[in-house]
Amino acid sequence: MLIAIFSLSALGLVLGLLLGTAARFLKVEGNALAGEIEALLPGSQCGQCGYPGCGPAAEALASGAAPVTVCPPGGRALAEALAAKLGVSADLSGVEDRAPMLAFINEALCVGCTRCFKRCPTDAILGASRQIHAVLTEACTGCGKCVDICPTECVEMHEVRPTLQTWYWPRPVPVGA
Repeated sequence: MLIAIFSLSALGLVLGLLLGTAARFLKVEGNALAGEIEALLPGSQCGQCGYPGCGPAAEALASGAAPVTVCPPGGRALAEALAAKLGVSADLSGVEDRAPMLAFINEALCVGCTRCFKRCPTDAILGASRQIHAVLTEACTGCGKCVDICPTECVEMHEVRPTLQTWYWPRPVPVGA
């Protein structure tokens, strides 16, 4: 019994050292600019930009394949920050600042088809086949993919109303703006 414990421990130690050495010498260097851009993005992995997540969108922005207005949830503020980071000028006239939205399911219309929670990128919708679904507001990114796929139109996007915990004092508007 002690021989088995010793041999498995030695094998684990040797393989761990080999993996650590391989990770150090075979490390692939990433694009530093793409990492900085990804830190600016919301990180919700919603896919509204047309890319599968914020990482590929950051790579596209760093390579110049995507405009700085690629992220709809980020709005005008993110587009300005990305333009400043990349050193490009951007036409922000088409970028709208919209209020944060959350999905809401009308239980009277829900038939339990499961299409909405299969489509949700953040698993914010709970439910099962032929049962009423519900939305976890903490996980919902407001991407709206569940609205597009619902056959009974029971999923709606509602504006997030501020509470005492989430309300903040808005920035003053500069004079002459």
